[in-house]
Amino acid sequence: MKLVAGLIAVLLMSASPACADGIADAFDAGRFAEAAALARAEGGADNLAIAARALLAETMVSGRVDKAKIEEAEGLAKQALALEPDHGDARLQLAIALSMLARDMSRGEALDSGHASQARDLVQAVLEDEPDNAYAHGFMAVWNVEVVRRGGSMGSAFMGASMRKARDHYRAALVHGGVDPSFDWQYARALAAHNARKYRKEIEACLSRAAAAAPKTALSSVMQARARDFEAYMTTHSRRDIERMAASLL
Repeated sequence: MKLVAGLIAVLLMSASPACADGIADAFDAGRFAEAAALARAEGGADNLAIAARALLAETMVSGRVDKAKIEEAEGLAKQALALEPDHGDARLQLAIALSMLARDMSRGEALDSGHASQARDLVQAVLEDEPDNAYAHGFMAVWNVEVVRRGGSMGSAFMGASMRKARDHYRAALVHGGVDPSFDWQYARALAAHNARKYRKEIEACLSRAAAAAPKTALSSVMQARARDFEAYMTTHSRRDIERMAASLL
């Protein structure tokens, strides 16, 4: 499956494990390269996972896929898991990296790579340990929509994806995570890429919530701005244009 990088932001927003104030401050302010460097220097599974997240956030905010940076983040997440195999945040960041690397693959290439199923398994393992992890639920909400969109009935059945599961995970993300522009923007974007006409009411409701939220970090501000821009875009463009635009966005 060609999983769109919209799976990313819902996890990049996740609450950091214990880390130095300087790292958290740099990340929240949007100084991602600084946050990654500081976290890498501190070492340990927590900080390696944060360094991976910072690199992925930098890619997300740039609006373009930087394969070298994503692979670097993938390596950092794997280093964290080598130290602590059950580390939740490292699993989440590895899932993001794999999803981003699958973005430009064809359906066959993505299936052969195993990235989509590995990302799913990583995040489901997090939910087994932490059933109330809002960001893992947010990831799975978007993952299910994207697999249904790209794989059709046969592909989604093979991967165990459905729109019912997408909605269940999305509701769980809202229950456990509260108001966060990332949840609403990413879910709205995924729905719009899938079928902008069928899901228009849901899309508009998500975008309105994202637009009305109070961002707490630079990254959440970027997510809110994208939601607002897309909300305006939908009022003046055709269904096909909306779907193409949604599929192209991070």
